[in-house]
Amino acid sequence: MEERDTVAILPTDNLTFSDDEITNSSPNEEVEIQRNSCRRPPFACPFGLSVEPVLFLAMFSIALQAPLSTQYLWERISEDLGYNGTKGGGCGNTSVDPDPLQKEVETLTAHWNLYINLGGFAVGAVVTTLLGSWSDQAGRRPVLFLPSVGLALQTVVYLVVMYQKLPVAYFLLGRLLSGLSGDFNTILAGCFSYVADTSDRRSRTFRVAVLEACLGLAGMFASIIGGQWRRAQGYINPFWLVLATNLVGGLYAYLFVPESVTPDPSAKLLTARHHRAIYRLYSGRGSGAEGGGGGGGGGGAWRWRLWLYALCFFLVVTVHFGSRELYVLYELSAPLCWGPTLIGYGSAAQHLGYLSSLLGLRLLQLCVVDSWVAVAGLASNVVGLVVIAFADNTELMFTGYGLCFLYMAATPVLRSKLSKLVSPSEQGALFASVACVEGLSSLVASGLFNSIYPATLHILKGFPFLFGAILLLIPTGIIGSLECLDERNKRNLNREPKSTSISDH
Repeated sequence: MEERDTVAILPTDNLTFSDDEITNSSPNEEVEIQRNSCRRPPFACPFGLSVEPVLFLAMFSIALQAPLSTQYLWERISEDLGYNGTKGGGCGNTSVDPDPLQKEVETLTAHWNLYINLGGFAVGAVVTTLLGSWSDQAGRRPVLFLPSVGLALQTVVYLVVMYQKLPVAYFLLGRLLSGLSGDFNTILAGCFSYVADTSDRRSRTFRVAVLEACLGLAGMFASIIGGQWRRAQGYINPFWLVLATNLVGGLYAYLFVPESVTPDPSAKLLTARHHRAIYRLYSGRGSGAEGGGGGGGGGGAWRWRLWLYALCFFLVVTVHFGSRELYVLYELSAPLCWGPTLIGYGSAAQHLGYLSSLLGLRLLQLCVVDSWVAVAGLASNVVGLVVIAFADNTELMFTGYGLCFLYMAATPVLRSKLSKLVSPSEQGALFASVACVEGLSSLVASGLFNSIYPATLHILKGFPFLFGAILLLIPTGIIGSLECLDERNKRNLNREPKSTSISDH
């Protein structure tokens, strides 16, 4: 069963397309050669890489841009309100209550972050769903190239705002342009779909984790560079690097990435077929890959597992996005009062969790199944967020970051489990829906956490992080319960007569 599944999921696993493989895999050699020629890029992938550089470059640009954008908003709003950070209870005097002007700056910055992200993600969620499902017919390369161009256009708008000192409301225009091209979530969907196309069931979780480690490595480098560079030269020069990175990522996707599916020239983008494919997937009309998801619940068991794992993914990513947006604001103001350098190091420590999670996932896979790896990652995240919620000095804040060393172990497990629940022909629709869930998570995170933060400043400054830790208890319980159910069903199957278990399977 496992080998048949592997063969089904790997119709195009070898992307070198040797002549022998072409001859053996198709009854019509000329047609197969013609199809394969459409899948070859103009140049060969260097060093045996495929989509990893695309994701690395896209994440580098996002991680370099995001904290700088927040700091730019803070400085522009502070300038407009006449706040210099040294009045009353600001960072120059933490022995009294914070200056009301500082609270106003924090509130306006959080609200503008909310408006900009809401606008961008609202458009991007719809477009990502469309492009992701379309890639099943048109191929993965277009959905890697187009969003890179959109991110480059967004950076151009940001540069114009900075050069001309335009109102910060124009940042929203840049986010909308990026959203119309699919935004960063479409690159994520394309890369993870590509991995699903080119990996077997056993190695898929680790392959997904490698992609997520690329996210962390890129974010770590960008965070260190961004903090130091901004302090030395301001905002404009780093944003020129963001623009160059997006353009290079798009060119790499176009020139070097082999196609993992056979493109259909007649595939249409603007059609309801793509959204119907996602509806069929979640309404139980899809085929499914595991005949009930391994839970023994009959042919439709995979469908409710799909919903449960999607809910877990939604909650986990919501907490990730929401807490990440507030870290810079939390560190800028009293009592931490971090400068650009410490903010850069803090972001680097946060992104280092991607690499430590990859190493931890690989080691834990030798001892336990993937579900318990995810539970361990969620527990690490919960403990770290609780510490950060009460951090009132630099040492405690970095301790919180350190305790989150496994916090990214859950998402690759969830992506892999979702991918294994559907058939190979539904991978594009699945990851389109995952991208939509991720976009929705970003929307909810922006609205929820950026609203909670200013509303709870007078109660507990770190309350949003405490709230996030509580939310993570829900997916922890769901994943653990499903795994316990699987283990119980396996024990029951082992007790049944051999003939009965075979017929049931």
